[in-house]
Amino acid sequence: MAMIPHSPLASNLPAQERILVIYTGGTIGMQQQADGLAPGGDFATRMATALSQLPITQQQSLPSYKVVSYAKLIDSSAATPLTWQQLARDINEQLTAYAGFVIIHGTDTLSWTAASLAYQLQGLDRPVVITGSMLPLESQGSDALDNLQGALQFAAKPELQEVAIYFAGQLLRGVRTIKQHSEAPNAFASPNYPLLGERVGDDFIYYPSRGLGLQQRGAPRFELPDYRLVNHGEIVRIALWPGIAAWQLDAWLSDSRVKGATLQLWGAGNLPGDPRVLDVLARASGEGKLLAAISQCPQGSVHLGAYAAGHGLSDAGVLAGDDMTPEAAFTKLAHLLAQPLALEDQQQLFLTSLVGER
Repeated sequence: MAMIPHSPLASNLPAQERILVIYTGGTIGMQQQADGLAPGGDFATRMATALSQLPITQQQSLPSYKVVSYAKLIDSSAATPLTWQQLARDINEQLTAYAGFVIIHGTDTLSWTAASLAYQLQGLDRPVVITGSMLPLESQGSDALDNLQGALQFAAKPELQEVAIYFAGQLLRGVRTIKQHSEAPNAFASPNYPLLGERVGDDFIYYPSRGLGLQQRGAPRFELPDYRLVNHGEIVRIALWPGIAAWQLDAWLSDSRVKGATLQLWGAGNLPGDPRVLDVLARASGEGKLLAAISQCPQGSVHLGAYAAGHGLSDAGVLAGDDMTPEAAFTKLAHLLAQPLALEDQQQLFLTSLVGER
């Protein structure tokens, strides 16, 4: 898929604008076309019109903001690692001009973008809040207005110093979030980490003891590697199923183009009893491929070797992903493999919590 063209983020944007809103597309901005819903333009005007429907006291509490749009708007199912890279670089370029950022994004891969941005924007010293909606902005009963309002409110809180998702009244750590429902307004959840904040009545409450702001020191230490190195299938995601055969696993992992894999195992990290499956993993790891294991269960952690069915995984070179989400594990592999690091350093960094992802 083609990379999103560089957004028109001009260097002369007024510095007094507090929040920069970056519109990438998604359901929130879609309008009816001949062949169905498709991303629509003029989002700045449409967003202002929607916000003007709020009670006057709520309008007055909103921060000032500036909206920019990508030249090519997408359904988020078309996002790629290059989309993640473009967003991180645009935020980096505009960092000192704005107190916070809101990214308007489609919901299908919103949590993937959030996880990737967390790794690229390590040491972030201001809010980056990602939101979208389940229904288009102008649709009756849409959740878009509530989500836009909350994202702006939290993006104006300087104590929030990480990438977060605001959706359905909840502020979630971006690198801890999954999309759990394809239709309900509360489509996102953070199964292994508490809320960073939430809406209570007309107030937007941030819980600083749960955020990264208390843990981070010094200037941002952004890592912006070239994601073109991981944009052509170099990392695979494999969820086990009953009856999986070693040859099927080998078909993925023996391909010379594959550099890493997220393995979604059963329960606490269990495999089929076939020793040939472990042989495939050990051979791939021995070839320098980065293999990480997480659970298929949305809650809880893997504990490699806790059961006999998982014995030998660590010896085969498989890294434990603890309680990481699939999005967090996959995007972390992509981030590490995009950098010129020795395998041992990649392995150690994967096992280290970089942005509160594990």
